[in-house]
Amino acid sequence: MATHEDDAQQARPAAPLGTAATGGDGGTRRRPLREQHVEETVEVAVPVRTAYNQWTQFKSFPRFSGVVRDVEQVRPTVTAWTLGYGPLRRRFAVEIVEQDPDAYLAWRGMRQHPSHQGEVEFTPTRAGGTAITVRMLLEPPGAARVLTRSGRATRLAARLVRGELMNFKRFIEGLGQEGGAWRGTIRNGRVQHDHPEPPRSRVAQWPVG
Repeated sequence: MATHEDDAQQARPAAPLGTAATGGDGGTRRRPLREQHVEETVEVAVPVRTAYNQWTQFKSFPRFSGVVRDVEQVRPTVTAWTLGYGPLRRRFAVEIVEQDPDAYLAWRGMRQHPSHQGEVEFTPTRAGGTAITVRMLLEPPGAARVLTRSGRATRLAARLVRGELMNFKRFIEGLGQEGGAWRGTIRNGRVQHDHPEPPRSRVAQWPVG
């Protein structure tokens, strides 16, 4: 997950989990998360656009999270997160691989063998609020992978995700409106632009005047 600069690209509805959807660039994209260890949903009393806009302001997470201590922007689609509890700290990089305004966001850990993958979906409710669903697939390396297969480890992870969702709910409902927004679309880890940049000339262009 990254704090993005303001933008105003158009949204596309999200397809169901595990299916393909046609992106705004005409290409077919794949939902990256086929299975999960954790799935938690919370309803917040703000519109989808407000919930989504605030969620994309990743640098605000330490303001409400019980475990996120810092979020640093590394590249347009990559952020470095520092998690901590008491004196313990752990820093890791996350890449956003898919993102649809007001609908969907998917990320993965940046290790050679990702330690986790995740996705969050934003769905409007009949009451005018938003259902936010987070799914995570935990993939720790080596022998630790066995722990994710245990019911206890899964329950602990689900409890943590649920707690963070409730923290976000209290935060955004207390604000009543988003503190910023990034409206871009990401496909396969690349930010999509409405108008592709023209190819650059190989001839040096020197300043004039």
